[in-house]
Amino acid sequence: MRFSSRVGSTRLNAIAEAERAARAAGIGLETVNDSNPTHHGLAPAQVPGVYTAQPRGPLAAREALAEFLTGRARQETAEGRQGEDDGGAPADGPEHVDPERLYLLSSTSQAYSWLFKLMCDPGDIVLGPKPGYPLIESIGGLEGVETMEYQLRFDGSWFIDVPSVERLLDGERGEKVRAIVLINPNNPTGSYVHPGEREAMVELCRRRGIAIIADEVFFDYSLEPFAGNRRLAGERGALVFALDGFSKSLAAPHAKVGWIEVSGPDDLVAEAQRRLDVIADDYLPFSDIIAERMPELLGAVPGQLRRVRERTQSNLRTLHAVLAADETGVVSVLRAEGGWNVLLRFPSMIDENELVLRLIHDAHLTGQPGYFFDMAANGYLAVSLLPVPEVFARNVTAVLDAVAALMDPAS
Repeated sequence: MRFSSRVGSTRLNAIAEAERAARAAGIGLETVNDSNPTHHGLAPAQVPGVYTAQPRGPLAAREALAEFLTGRARQETAEGRQGEDDGGAPADGPEHVDPERLYLLSSTSQAYSWLFKLMCDPGDIVLGPKPGYPLIESIGGLEGVETMEYQLRFDGSWFIDVPSVERLLDGERGEKVRAIVLINPNNPTGSYVHPGEREAMVELCRRRGIAIIADEVFFDYSLEPFAGNRRLAGERGALVFALDGFSKSLAAPHAKVGWIEVSGPDDLVAEAQRRLDVIADDYLPFSDIIAERMPELLGAVPGQLRRVRERTQSNLRTLHAVLAADETGVVSVLRAEGGWNVLLRFPSMIDENELVLRLIHDAHLTGQPGYFFDMAANGYLAVSLLPVPEVFARNVTAVLDAVAALMDPAS
């Protein structure tokens, strides 16, 4: 495993070594250059308390999050064991999530930025899924990191083309690959990382010294899943950075709290955290004001998950019914296992831009065509399952009307 050279030497100088030795001996040290106003009675009444810089995020907040993640893992393991009779793979018993392996920060987008800094020097490569959301490429560009795409294929359902990943790694630029992004489930395809794919990708990364960045923000929003899907969070076979946050689990994009859970072989985790701590210490992104609300926000997650799942699953049933009743029968929905978006497929004779422009003109609606997500062919439109039922039905009807009009030579 090779980490980036951006994080310089962390060898302690003589003063830092002496400070560490003194603290280890139980000697408290004060400093003549203490510039923390809260140590000197200068904190405002609106923000009381004493600030203590904790790069990974306030310990109490991380402990609350660790308890929540441990309980969630145990529940998912129990549900997975119940599903073994249905062909699901048995899940390993969950360990208690260690708060010291958690990093709190403002968003999963920021987590990508930190991890690109950790793993990549400028010009190094991160692999991401195609089709996929363009965020990875955008953040890579900001970090001076190149992104390359590995293929998801569709054959009634989506799957990772593992041999294509191996070919990329065996290619002339394969030695520059430092991390692979697995989005579980992916957006907008809605495909989970299936058990066989997980095993293959973990082994591939272990052998080649490549880190896995596992984006699992949509994991809880199952739609039409296959059995046996599991989070990569807590995986020990390779170095894994699992990303999650309140933006999706609370259905609140303005709740800017994300986290990284580090797992894998102990020696790699220790080295990764030693370096990640330097990055976290430079940015110190997490506010104590937000940390105080962590238990309250975590308590709201189960109810919000149920609420959103009910909406998305109900709208998906509506979508299937509307498409089945459509007389033309030319629009279909690709199977989505999870998330809250789906892909509609329409005849490729209709240009994607032309369809969206028709929606804008006729229905005062707009949307994201398939090429926004690097779909390999024309004829796709992303549709959200989040709207209230009557608005969702209106949106689907407008799409069908636009498709029908564009197929009519007289229109």
